[in-house]
Amino acid sequence: MNLVAGSIRFNTDSSKLEIYNGEKWWEIDSTSPELQTGGTRGLFAGGRNPSGNSVNQIQFISVDSSGNGTDFGNLSGSRRGIGGCSDRTRGVFGGGNPVTNTIEFVTISSTGDTTNFGDLTVARDYLAGGNSSTRGIFAGGLSPANHNTIDFVTIASTGNAVDFGDVTLQARQIDDTCESPTRCVLIAGIKGGPYVAYNYLEYITTSTTGNTADFGDLTNGVRYGLGSLSNAIRGVIGGGDVYPSPGRVNHIDFITIATLGNSLDFGDQTDTFHYGTATGSSTRGVFAGGNSPARINSMCYIQIMTKGDAVDFGDLNAALDTMTGCSNGNGGLG
Repeated sequence: MNLVAGSIRFNTDSSKLEIYNGEKWWEIDSTSPELQTGGTRGLFAGGRNPSGNSVNQIQFISVDSSGNGTDFGNLSGSRRGIGGCSDRTRGVFGGGNPVTNTIEFVTISSTGDTTNFGDLTVARDYLAGGNSSTRGIFAGGLSPANHNTIDFVTIASTGNAVDFGDVTLQARQIDDTCESPTRCVLIAGIKGGPYVAYNYLEYITTSTTGNTADFGDLTNGVRYGLGSLSNAIRGVIGGGDVYPSPGRVNHIDFITIATLGNSLDFGDQTDTFHYGTATGSSTRGVFAGGNSPARINSMCYIQIMTKGDAVDFGDLNAALDTMTGCSNGNGGLG
């Protein structure tokens, strides 16, 4: 039998349903948030408001039910350009502007302010956050130097980040990540001094340590300021600014995380913007905020395994860009 990503089987030894992600069979656990009443919760943290000031607010949505953002609590300080990661329980936020090495966390299913987690190995902003179901990854960033640093934390255990390896293709601000249970793909980005944008896709195996390897390229233009999300199989990448011209776009690309190669066209977002963010469940992805060029509060969603244009989801409780997103969906792979 030829296995394809998305195949489902019943494991008679464990009495569990499993899904094939293109690399391995992955257990669909009855404790997964998607199977619980209320579904997956997504968080958006920090950002920059229409006055250009950083904010400390965190808001949440129910990913599988369209609607507006609701207040969750606050970060320890006002920041933008944060990296975010999560498991089924915790959302973890690291770095940000003003430049800091602070890592803090929340319990996603509740509401409230962040608690201190530890420190990054290097203080920086505009870094990307990613995760497996147990490990959080913080990659790249600025401070204002271009960083190739990759750190990791064990999400369930507070403490300082540990060196994972290096970004090999270019030290830079990395826009976002897409993840499977075993692989984290780093998406595009831009370096300063002088500014150069990149369409690079590179990856790490999250259970080990080491440097990135080449995955492929974005095909819908060399752009930065993207938002991305994923389930165990597919990564979806939206928006951005094609630098230096023609400017902001509404393109959505996708990749199959287990298969190296260039991204493919998925559809279009409802708005043309960059510096938005994204979060998701195992089935649905939500893109939120950004600037176009004014900061916007709109959100739109897609069905991850079905190509097509995004549909209106609702509004954030404020117009913001440069937020970070995470969720408790898909075993923290959102």
